[in-house]
Amino acid sequence: MKIAIVLNTSWNIYNFRLGLVKKLISEGNSLYAIAPHDDYSEKLENIGCSYFPVRMDSRGINPLKDLALLFELFSIYRKLRPDVILHYTIKPNIYGTMAARLLGIPVINNVCGLGTAFLKKNILSKLVVTLYKIAFRSSGKIFFQNNEDKKFFEKVKIVRKDQSEVLPGSGIDPEIFKPAGRIVKNKKFTFLLISRLIHDKGILEYIDAIKMLKEQNIDANFQLLGPKDPKHRRGIPEELIDQWMANNIVDYLGSTDDVKPFIEKADCVVLPSYREGTPRTLLEAASFAKPIITTRVAGCTNIVIDNQNGFLCKVKNSVDLAEKMNKMAGLDEKERVEMGINSRNRIEQVFDEKIVISKYLNAIDKLGR
Repeated sequence: MKIAIVLNTSWNIYNFRLGLVKKLISEGNSLYAIAPHDDYSEKLENIGCSYFPVRMDSRGINPLKDLALLFELFSIYRKLRPDVILHYTIKPNIYGTMAARLLGIPVINNVCGLGTAFLKKNILSKLVVTLYKIAFRSSGKIFFQNNEDKKFFEKVKIVRKDQSEVLPGSGIDPEIFKPAGRIVKNKKFTFLLISRLIHDKGILEYIDAIKMLKEQNIDANFQLLGPKDPKHRRGIPEELIDQWMANNIVDYLGSTDDVKPFIEKADCVVLPSYREGTPRTLLEAASFAKPIITTRVAGCTNIVIDNQNGFLCKVKNSVDLAEKMNKMAGLDEKERVEMGINSRNRIEQVFDEKIVISKYLNAIDKLGR
């Protein structure tokens, strides 16, 4: 079978969908990876994908650029004629599905999260809802990463109940993200936030919480790991990040292609996000048997059960976040280890990527026939 997978970055395909890609290739399918070119495009080719570059601006809506994307995807699909196309992220989901419909090619969509456009009710959010309605009318299967997003799409009549299903995020391979078997003992308790540096991930709330804890003389390390994105309309300005570092508020670790050693050295992973699909960083942290602090919002509550494998705090509330961080640092080692074990067990029982891959294989088999 000829299968295409379309995303907004090659990096995303390689880092979050690698297990699915390898499984599809191992079963004798021809796999086409369609995404903007980056350092991971060649890696996709090296594992057996046929790679096709596409121009895609993931920031905002520009009618001319988006129309060009629609025609470019139509041209690629017409040339390749895949049996099934897998779409992820907003623009492939919308414009890729429209292009596929014009050619009569079956599509499987994955709503990885509602994104910035849905955090506020405005003209942009209304436009995105309208575009989704147009695109998803012809979708063969639509996967969501949490029940809240699924219910929202059903409520505004973007999808039908018989079209959609919830997956446990992108899943994760618990054998790759596996604790070393020894308990990390830092001289200072270490908090780690892993995220692209944009407002919607709760970066400013994390910084404010750190300031409060420092005023209370809480002796801990506070780390921030992830790429800067100053061009994003909700990005954190670089000069502000420089100020945090100059004032020793947070230890900014830069960005990395391998988060594993950073998670392993942390005592607790924090993500005060405003909304998520199912956040990959928390799946990775839980798989490494780490206790977690995150917000009581869609996506995050999939992974963290309050007081069982971490603490949930109020969204956009740095005071509550600081209280939960203080509480976590004050737990004795036995309690934190138990929370970490609960995190690991939750991954093995609910979020193993084998569950996700199995769902995709079934959907592909049905649509491909």
